[in-house]
Formats: sequence, structure tokens, C-alpha cells
Amino acid sequence: MHLFSKIAFAALVGGSAIAMTATGAAARIVCNGEGDCWHPRGDFEFMPAFGLTVHPDNWHWRKDEHFAWREHEGRGYWHGGRWTEF
Repeated sequence: MHLFSKIAFAALVGGSAIAMTATGAAARIVCNGEGDCWHPRGDFEFMPAFGLTVHPDNWHWRKDEHFAWREHEGRGYWHGGRWTEF
């Protein structure tokens, strides 16, 4: 029974590690007040001070609105035409 307990414990620890590292897809669109929009590459929250609007992934701007896609790798946001890491 001692060997079984070790195996069960190892399986529990391994399963917990996998569960903690698994992330769901962050399907959303983020836009700033300057007309730049992008799909964030991760599931993290943006601080209100950044002045960003988070939309669901199926959001589209209206024909009379002027936005542009500006994709970028990494964790950050567009501000003043530059990518700002955080």
C-alpha cells in the first residue's frame, strides 16, 4: 500500500501542475482611444489607467468609426503609436 500511496501522490501533484499551467483562450479584442485594436496574446487584465476598451472576439467597429488592426507579440498595449510593455 505504501507504493500505491506514492504513485497516487505523484499523479495528484502532476495533475495539479498541468491544471495550473493550462490557460484558456482569451478570445477578445482590445482597443485604445487612438483607434488601434489588437488581439491580446494571453489572459491578463488591463489596468483602467491604460484607457483601453475590451470587446468580445466577435466585435466589429461600425462603418463610420475609424480603427486599425495593430497586432503585436508580448504583454502590453498600444499607446501613442508605440507598443508599451507591462
